[in-house]
Amino acid sequence: MSNEIIRTKGLTKVFETDGSRVTALKGIDLVIDKGETLGIVGVSGSGKSTLLHILGTLDRPTDGWVLYRGEYVFLKNDDELAVFRNREIGFVFQFHYLLPEFSALENVMMPLLIRGMEAREAKEIASKVLKRVGLGERLTHRPGELSGGEQQRVAIARAVALKPQVILADEPTGNLDLETGSSVMDLFLELNREEEITLALVTHNPAVAMRLGRRIRLSDGKIVDEN
Repeated sequence: MSNEIIRTKGLTKVFETDGSRVTALKGIDLVIDKGETLGIVGVSGSGKSTLLHILGTLDRPTDGWVLYRGEYVFLKNDDELAVFRNREIGFVFQFHYLLPEFSALENVMMPLLIRGMEAREAKEIASKVLKRVGLGERLTHRPGELSGGEQQRVAIARAVALKPQVILADEPTGNLDLETGSSVMDLFLELNREEEITLALVTHNPAVAMRLGRRIRLSDGKIVDEN
């Protein structure tokens, strides 16, 4: 039985602005297995973030398709895709997108409440996950009271609180110093090992990419190297 969780075929994305066309992805064929750690590398403008956004169903391809565990996800309408993302995918970005007026605990509770979970259960799960990422003493702190590394840990906790099948991360260590970035990567890999969460991570950092099980390099919207 196949172990794949994501498959793309002929994935193409064209952006049209002010009468000009930019082809960001040019026929991407990719298979990601369950529990795999994948690094997506390449220079700025190579299509890395566009690929990640389509894998996360945040954007639709112009052509080609994406299968999640054998399901053609882009046959869903936008509302159905929102439910799918909330259930299956955790996102971590370079900029944490934490809500500044809410505590770490409340930020992690948010996607659980959106799913329809009762506040008491959401609070219990969020507390447990924050303790899991080393922030048990920071539950009531707002983002402005946390360091950059702590904010990124809150973002990771928020991403894993719903027990997603996949985490998609876009430059998650890009704004962090070397030591903090390394500890964030330690956490990602720990979650991958212990929870079998599949991880696909965009990075410019070769040291970060080398810690992942497989790497693909994009150039001009195409996969040009894989190892």
